[in-house]
Amino acid sequence: MCHCQLTYILRHTTVNGEPAAGLWARLYEPTAFIVGRADDLSYHEYSALWDAVFGPSAGPESIADERQLQSFIQSARLLTPPQVAQGEGTQNFRLMGQRFTLDAYIFSQLVEPRVEGRPLPRGLDVMAALGSGEAYAILDTIGEAAHSGYGEQMTKVREEVRSLPPESWTQTLYWAWLYALQPLLEPHGESYPAFMRTRAWTRKDLHTALGSWTELKHDTILYAKQLGMGIGGEEPEQIPQGWVEPNPEAYARLLALTWMTADGLSSRGLLSENIAQQLSRLEDMLSFLLDASLRELNGQPLSPGDYKRIDNIGHWMEEITLATADREEGEEWVDFLEEHQAALVADVATSNGTVLEEAVGYVFEIYVVVPDARGRLQIARGGVFSYYEFPWEASDRLTDEAWREMLASGRAPERPLWTAEFVAP
Repeated sequence: MCHCQLTYILRHTTVNGEPAAGLWARLYEPTAFIVGRADDLSYHEYSALWDAVFGPSAGPESIADERQLQSFIQSARLLTPPQVAQGEGTQNFRLMGQRFTLDAYIFSQLVEPRVEGRPLPRGLDVMAALGSGEAYAILDTIGEAAHSGYGEQMTKVREEVRSLPPESWTQTLYWAWLYALQPLLEPHGESYPAFMRTRAWTRKDLHTALGSWTELKHDTILYAKQLGMGIGGEEPEQIPQGWVEPNPEAYARLLALTWMTADGLSSRGLLSENIAQQLSRLEDMLSFLLDASLRELNGQPLSPGDYKRIDNIGHWMEEITLATADREEGEEWVDFLEEHQAALVADVATSNGTVLEEAVGYVFEIYVVVPDARGRLQIARGGVFSYYEFPWEASDRLTDEAWREMLASGRAPERPLWTAEFVAP
């Protein structure tokens, strides 16, 4: 069946009284809002081409006209090909084609054939292209930047990313998530605490960005387990004077992403009462974190109520996880949380029978020396991502369950060497 026949069928067939094209759009548009529009050619492009060649009101008999049919075929060959193309036949008709994402494009620009002798990329490529000088320094140290053509290609994609207009970053939730990671990749100025200006902290932030990006690639939400006080815990007699990592730009972008999610789902009739409520709770918490971080940077004190809220953040995260959970009937909450832990894995690139796996392991504890309300120093404890990257046989792609079993049995690969600067053995 040729592309023009598929186009005609979608335009003129009905399903339970609804045009097939409308049904297709109801499936396609929400996913386009979340991830992005298809990088492959689809109904949008071929429908416009049908109008141009056959006319809007042309019937199926038009396809029998050899002259018009050849005109359609030749015009189709002139349509813009995918930006992330692999192999021949990239101008096929796909109902739900693979979506264009910025990180996939970055990968495509930094491997063979554009970069000699480099079949697989690294997650650090994405962070370097997004502006991380530390990521590029690590890539240079481990020899990745020595590949012929790598430096030129990285300069090219960095300039492309740097020149993107603001509206590009808000076109989809996927892009907005990447945008929210960028403040983690930027150096901190003199107004920030001294420890946040060290190379160890810079790498910690890079590590956090890679962990969040891995979650994004996995296309899931973060299921946080036992961070802080869990449901059912007793309040301590004295609320600890906790601390918010002061990264206001990151909180502001996450807040904008939350608003964008709520508005986008609501306008498409996809926002349930429960999800609306949880997004509102997320908005409230991000607003608090933004305000608290600004006050910390300006030397303004936090209130006892603020400290109580910081201490209770683990409880809050667990509540949101449970409230948005897709739990099977009869499944116990404890079993659900055990199954849906933070650890997950996703393959992000393939070459010659090998895939590049990006993974998040167990949540690590982090200890930081911070000032208390009286200006004295204290040790604060929190949770951070653990991040892994390793090649794996394409014929045996890892599932989350297999990855969690590897972690539990001590068979997980070593973490990236550059993390040794801030992760204790």
